[in-house]
Amino acid sequence: MSLPLDLLMFAGLIVAILIGYPVSFTLAGVATIFALLGWATGQFDMSLLGALGQRVFGLLTNDVLIAIPLFVFMGVVLEKSRIAEELLETMGRLFGGLRGGLGISVVLVGALLAASTGIVGATVVAMGLIALPTMLRNGYDPKLASGIVCTSGTLGQIIPPSTLLIILSDVMSNAYQQAQFEQGKFTVETISVGQVFAAALLPGLMLVGVYIVYLLVKAWVNPAAAPALKELAEAPSRAEIARAVLPPIFLIVAVLGSILGGIATPGEAASVGAVGALLLAGAKMNGRSTKVFIAGAAALGLLAVVAGISPIRLQRGDAGLGSWVLGAFATLLVLIAFYAVAKALRQAAAKDILKPVMTSTMTVTAMIFATILTASVFSLVFRGLGGDHRIEDILSAMPGGPQGALLFVMALIFVLGFFLDFVEISVIVLPLVAPVLILMGHDPVWLSMLIAINLQTSFLTPPFGFSLFYLRGAAPEEVTTGMIYRGVMPFIVLQVVGMILLWFLPQVATTLPKLLY
Repeated sequence: MSLPLDLLMFAGLIVAILIGYPVSFTLAGVATIFALLGWATGQFDMSLLGALGQRVFGLLTNDVLIAIPLFVFMGVVLEKSRIAEELLETMGRLFGGLRGGLGISVVLVGALLAASTGIVGATVVAMGLIALPTMLRNGYDPKLASGIVCTSGTLGQIIPPSTLLIILSDVMSNAYQQAQFEQGKFTVETISVGQVFAAALLPGLMLVGVYIVYLLVKAWVNPAAAPALKELAEAPSRAEIARAVLPPIFLIVAVLGSILGGIATPGEAASVGAVGALLLAGAKMNGRSTKVFIAGAAALGLLAVVAGISPIRLQRGDAGLGSWVLGAFATLLVLIAFYAVAKALRQAAAKDILKPVMTSTMTVTAMIFATILTASVFSLVFRGLGGDHRIEDILSAMPGGPQGALLFVMALIFVLGFFLDFVEISVIVLPLVAPVLILMGHDPVWLSMLIAINLQTSFLTPPFGFSLFYLRGAAPEEVTTGMIYRGVMPFIVLQVVGMILLWFLPQVATTLPKLLY
């Protein structure tokens, strides 16, 4: 009787990761060891590794994944520009007189930062440094305050744009195509990043609503846990609210609107977001003198409108005077925008922000792509050992049919989230289970959103939830690790409630994509 090398391979991977080996090296190392074992025992055909080069080339030429470093850059720039401080201060003054109002303002700011940065660590650290001390000073229960900050930060993974949704759209699109091939369909449909972003919008807002309802109920049942501000500051004027809220909203509309409206690809929209974040940061660093950056943003907006209404093709022989005038106008707009971006970059360099931004962007991007590349090696060997057929057999044998199989996979992802990062689960586990679930009849877009909320929960689950680590580094000394862990427990339950709501109300995820695509 031959050894079940596919199961041993998966178990070996989990053990090696828990021991603490770097994930990308672990994926490649475990795959190599079990490929050799399989070849030695006659269970693996080494010629399958010939497909590895094609897989790597396909990954490196994937247009969707180009958006990842640009969105990461956008998020890090906004983090360094301290846009969160002004938002939190304004929202705190706006809702501070309400019981639980400070907590609600943190959730709303988390949602705005999620849609404009998409970086969990940046949001949690910023709010841990700014909002957490304020809540503690005003008598908030330290456990509740910690849970609010951690959970609000994770909204950056479910509210678009986010790296999780980009990776998930690529993985689920491949799984959907594989499922169609197995059904004998060779004219296949795909899932685009735009569809996944559109599908995530309402579930993300639904989670924000669930958090706010919980905070209001908590403040009503236990007023001492979330009191109103003791010393009410003057309510912000409309101008102050607009100054704090409108810039990130404009950035969100520019990025998401261009993707959902079909105007730009994810890579193009991400570049718009990166440039927009630079201009916002430049305006923030420059104090009151913001005319150059406003002019740069306006020039870019006008340039997009001009290009959309009348494409400029001066190389054509029949180009008339109108085309040359339009070309000259577009050139002027480009020069204005270029000057504004150059000034923002110069200011960022002068304030020692540019180097940390570039370093963070390169580090995060390298980690994500190294994991995706080595996961391709792992999945190729795992399939070569018959692992995909074993998973199909296990899921098909689950009691309850397709619903039972989905429940098992969701429980598996939830448990793995206690120990593994969302990138690891996305590129290791999902390519193995998603095609089987889609073949069972589950809608791929709805399935993507259930998985997205589940993966978002992995940022909160002890002992390795990233949000917990981020907050531990930013929280005051009086907030213990135990308080942080106990504080996130009710919000983990709320995440499960969100998944249950989406399970029974699939329209929340599927309505917007059907309307737009």
